[in-house]
Amino acid sequence: MKWPYLSTVAALSLATSVTSAAHAQSKLMEVDPTLIEENQPAPPSAATPVRKGKIVKGPAVAPTPAWIDTLTIDGYLEGGVAVNFNQPFNKLNWGHLYTDRANWPTFNGALLTVQRPLDPKAEGYDFGFKFQGMIGEDMRYNHYLGILDYAIRSRTQIGPIEANVLAHFPWISPISEGGVDLKVGMFVTYNGAEVIPAKDNLFYSHSYIFNFGPFIHTGAMVTTHVKPWLDVYTGVTSGVNTSLGWPGDNNAAASFHGGFGFNLLDGNLTIMAITHTGPENQRQTDPLGVGWPVGFTGVPFTPGGWPPPTTAGWPFNQGGFGAPSLCACDVNTAIRSFNNLTTTWKATEDLTFITDISFMLESGWNNSSFGLPQKAWAAANAITGTGFWGTAPAYPMGARAFGIAQYASYKINDIFKLNGRAEFYRDNNNFFVSAYPGYFDAVNLAHGFWCPSCINQNLGTGLYANRPVYSGTSYLAFTLGMTITPELPAKLPYITGLIIRPELRWDTTVNGTTPFFSRSGLSSNQGMFNMDVIVPFTLL
Repeated sequence: MKWPYLSTVAALSLATSVTSAAHAQSKLMEVDPTLIEENQPAPPSAATPVRKGKIVKGPAVAPTPAWIDTLTIDGYLEGGVAVNFNQPFNKLNWGHLYTDRANWPTFNGALLTVQRPLDPKAEGYDFGFKFQGMIGEDMRYNHYLGILDYAIRSRTQIGPIEANVLAHFPWISPISEGGVDLKVGMFVTYNGAEVIPAKDNLFYSHSYIFNFGPFIHTGAMVTTHVKPWLDVYTGVTSGVNTSLGWPGDNNAAASFHGGFGFNLLDGNLTIMAITHTGPENQRQTDPLGVGWPVGFTGVPFTPGGWPPPTTAGWPFNQGGFGAPSLCACDVNTAIRSFNNLTTTWKATEDLTFITDISFMLESGWNNSSFGLPQKAWAAANAITGTGFWGTAPAYPMGARAFGIAQYASYKINDIFKLNGRAEFYRDNNNFFVSAYPGYFDAVNLAHGFWCPSCINQNLGTGLYANRPVYSGTSYLAFTLGMTITPELPAKLPYITGLIIRPELRWDTTVNGTTPFFSRSGLSSNQGMFNMDVIVPFTLL
């Protein structure tokens, strides 16, 4: 994301060297005997004629590579397993997305990247592109709405991760000493310390900050290289996990994506302060679940469209109107803001620390009606003998969450790297942390379709019947793992390495809530052993 450029002094030196090439060559020959086939003999006597040494040219200067010469095609294959010691009855690891299936092998994905990146040494205009696609189970959460999101009806799905064009403009000014970069198209978010490509993360499992933050965007991003130590990011997107137009965008408003990047201590300390802020609530396109005519678990719906109680232990989410995360608001004005402050400090050659701080805000959720909170609707209807509360216009109360994750990574040698992560995450209103066990739960919810199998703790039914809703949950998670990169036999075709990442993880709550699944119900904690194997490859 950040490209170094020639300083003014370096540029002037380059220009000066062009005008004084002959002088430079003669000086070089005076001090560099490698440019002379044989050393000059001692000065001859006046009677002896001078024998000139034969001058041999130095190494030929490599020609500037053609634009297409920097094209690369590479990727990786990844698979793993997440073993949950709780033995959850529904095979679901709460708080996880890519590693949500308990005690069962997962084909996380095959990722292919075709790109021509911008030249970091470019002095003039430069152009590039990036296309990155994935097939695998992780793709369930990585869809751009409207693009292949229902193409494969299984846990293994397919779609693009990135598809964008890049440009560097050498526009030097007091506010852009290093020029300006432009990215247009589909791209991954700039928020947070963890990323979608597995081989670029320290762990197999992800943080709460990553899982319940933004993933991908469609739009344009401008990076202004103000100073060698300062970059400014400004951009506009169609939202989170959206493309353009119907059905790619679930509302009709744009979002802002931008912030600041600091590059300090000769690159050993980087700080990224970034936000993605704008309307993210979906239009309620199927609020009563008419798209599910046989009901959940095969039981027909009641005449009013409300599903009857389902089997105990498998709660459903009807979100007040049959659609989870209902926004009782104008979906084009209610704001959802994801904010991250990410610091990476390379303390030594082998020791690195990363701190990721996040704050999330949703202004349109947690509906109430005429000042009456949703959690009081049932009592009010019982008193009045009507179903007024829950059908009348409602007003949003909003939701918030914040978290901090601290990482440490120590390179033992070329094969072993020891990694640690400690995270605290507070979901004030139990809005952000949810589960999506169905194949299309994540995209159904984003589209605004009814999602009976989406799971959120604010249900008031099934296992959550006796829980105070809107009370919030405070999570604490510790992960200890290792990155193992063994040496492979030389000259393997296409295969460029092997990455094995075993880890031990323990999640708990610190405010007495029980969000995790166990063999017989709910638990306040869960312990896990996770491991994945990544096989990187290069085709070009």
